[in-house]
Amino acid sequence: MDSSPGAVKRRYDTTRRRARADDARRRVLDAAQRLFLHGGYAATTMAAVAAEAGVSVESVYKAHGSKARLVLAVFHHAIRGDARESAEERADRISVHEADPVRRLRGFGAIVGAVTARVAPLMLLVSAAAGADEELAAAWQQMQAERLERMAGHARRLADGGHLRAGVTVDEARDVFWLFTAPEVYDLMVGQRGWSTDRFGAWVGDAYVAALLEPHARTASSGPAV
Repeated sequence: MDSSPGAVKRRYDTTRRRARADDARRRVLDAAQRLFLHGGYAATTMAAVAAEAGVSVESVYKAHGSKARLVLAVFHHAIRGDARESAEERADRISVHEADPVRRLRGFGAIVGAVTARVAPLMLLVSAAAGADEELAAAWQQMQAERLERMAGHARRLADGGHLRAGVTVDEARDVFWLFTAPEVYDLMVGQRGWSTDRFGAWVGDAYVAALLEPHARTASSGPAV
């Protein structure tokens, strides 16, 4: 291992450059989300995003290529959130390690409430604008496909553990998971009916339990997944 002063300085410089790049990336994604939600997709330009983030427009194009790809990056950033453990990592951990299906599904509900609060406004914006932009339509389809794929994994693990109610197939369980993560459902209950995010998440968890588990399993646990 090279312990010379030059090697230490190079490692330090690399760390600083990576930190600056990460900070610039977050600023771009945060700026893009603000501008998309405030002004709409068509009215938001890459130059405006760059100016809002304090970076060059060339760097935004280099990182994302197009406005539709930038939307996808904002979507993934919003799903992840700011916590040390991302929402996807927490959901996978619960899906793999939580043996009690009631706690597992209620844990999913809490995650759905938190994540959908971050992504629903952007997804609804993209859905509304996709009809007028072919590349954005492809981005919308990718968002939908990624969500469905993740729900399929949770459904398979639930089935592999022998937890699904008799007559419920893996595909049906996948579709139930997918339905309640739809931004339209969140908008109906939270945006239009005024539910809190916590109430929405608890309702989603209870809906999963009622739709997917045998009646005798539904009262097995009342505590949340961790």
